[in-house]
Amino acid sequence: MKTPEQLRSHRWFGDNRADSVRAFSHRSRMRGLGVTAEEHEGKPIIAILNTWSGINPCHQHLRERAEQVRRGVLEAGGFPVEMPVATLSETFQKPTPMMYRNLLSMETEELLRSYPFDGAVLMGGCDKTTPALIMGAASANIPAIFVPAGPMLSGNYRGQKVGSGTDMWRVWDDYRAGVATDCDLQDLEEGIARSPGHCMTMGTASTMTSAAEALGMTLPGAASIPAVDSAHYRMAVNSGKRIVDMVWHDKTPATILTREAFEDAAATVFALGGSTNALIHLIAIAGRARVALTLDDFDAMSRRVPWLANIRPSGEYLMEDFYYAGGLPALLAQLARVPGALHQSVPDHPVYNDDVIRTPDTALANEGGIAVLRGNLAPDGAVIKHIAADPRLLKHTGPAVVFDDYADLKKRVNDPSLNITPDSVMVLRNTGPKGAGMPEYGQLPIPDYLLARGIRDMVRISDARMSGTSYGACVLHVAPESAVGGPLALVETGDLITLDVPARVLSLDVPERTVAARRATWTPPEVRYGRGYGALYSEHITQANEGCDFGFLARPGASPDPDPQ
Repeated sequence: MKTPEQLRSHRWFGDNRADSVRAFSHRSRMRGLGVTAEEHEGKPIIAILNTWSGINPCHQHLRERAEQVRRGVLEAGGFPVEMPVATLSETFQKPTPMMYRNLLSMETEELLRSYPFDGAVLMGGCDKTTPALIMGAASANIPAIFVPAGPMLSGNYRGQKVGSGTDMWRVWDDYRAGVATDCDLQDLEEGIARSPGHCMTMGTASTMTSAAEALGMTLPGAASIPAVDSAHYRMAVNSGKRIVDMVWHDKTPATILTREAFEDAAATVFALGGSTNALIHLIAIAGRARVALTLDDFDAMSRRVPWLANIRPSGEYLMEDFYYAGGLPALLAQLARVPGALHQSVPDHPVYNDDVIRTPDTALANEGGIAVLRGNLAPDGAVIKHIAADPRLLKHTGPAVVFDDYADLKKRVNDPSLNITPDSVMVLRNTGPKGAGMPEYGQLPIPDYLLARGIRDMVRISDARMSGTSYGACVLHVAPESAVGGPLALVETGDLITLDVPARVLSLDVPERTVAARRATWTPPEVRYGRGYGALYSEHITQANEGCDFGFLARPGASPDPDPQ
């Protein structure tokens, strides 16, 4: 256990007045803030990194929660300092908050490194915020705990429970098919998001906060608590207390984020029927923790972990139901019954609704819900959430219909002359990490005239991502992406493509000599960004199978603490 003289903040404040003008200056400026010596000297100084903003509904309650964290820090004998950091709003930020995940991770790392902080409470929950904060904390490697924003309350639409994203896509398709009206959309719009908090489906937000808990970066049970439940207030206070103890015992991310922890987090994602985006984010976090994690690791895990959480978009229930059924502690207790699924010792926890949280004997499926595909169309891998797809499409061969970018897709998808049929394979390219920042374009819209015929799923392939709240036979994250010359760039309309999920194959059924001839005439797309952060992003972003981190952030190397004196 540390002594006060061993605290990191002591290097800023602890020297004698006669020995260091810098320490004098630091202390005098604290007095200028109205802080007495007794309040902070010799105590852990805790950063509360708050992603609250006025345009992020997922985090609109985090101002209040920060006060509860602050109370917990003070009660435990620490000194709290709240600092605002960038908010990544999945709803509003364009072209995609995926572009800015690494920017928030850099901000987190550098704030923790450059200020006199002994520990940090990371507050977030909207999709990219969770991995960004944990990536930055892992790189800074000072004690840190994550406070999940929590899911919003279940939506309500004319007496039915509805879930953010998932039921929006369903009703929107009905609208495009001519079986739903403007009034239907308006009623759904007013009832689908009823409270602060992130999506209450098992989208990327709920998946990543649950993964953070499985990694050991939160208090047990923290990820499942609805944002407005009083238990969420208490969790925030207790997180503030816990971080002070973590500082005294030097419990850094390096001691938590082990290979075993990442394997447990991956198993948790599969048992939850979680978002495909989790694979990218966990690989990126692992890279910061100096843990080698690959798509093959995920696929091996998926084959031996059952799907236990009956939550939309793949299941029936919502996160509020999951919490009342026992939450993540109950699911982990069931998962621990599967031989080899978890490394951590999990205490027994009751399940209060065994239709929401299944046992291994009553699992929704014997394998996890995400498969990693390879083949000549995806040499470095692609992913599909096959539990959210029409089973008839999991082994399918059909002719490609190719769209060069999202603007092309929007312009032409409803053109009858394309002759898109239910057997067609819709292909969207130039939407990967370098090509477009990897937005959530992967759930390509089915043509209106097919929706009107009752068609609700088709095979769709892209180098983009899709919302974790989405569903369908969507092959995503194709690597290498088309913008860097990956095979997706060489597909032409009419080419046959085979998807075989049981065999984990994605192939372009075209002679290699034909592909080679196309490659010889291929030219890369024009550079999108000539300056600024966009240029930095484009020049340093890695591919989806590598976590879409910046190469200079993921690589080994020293980042020494500053000398405060």
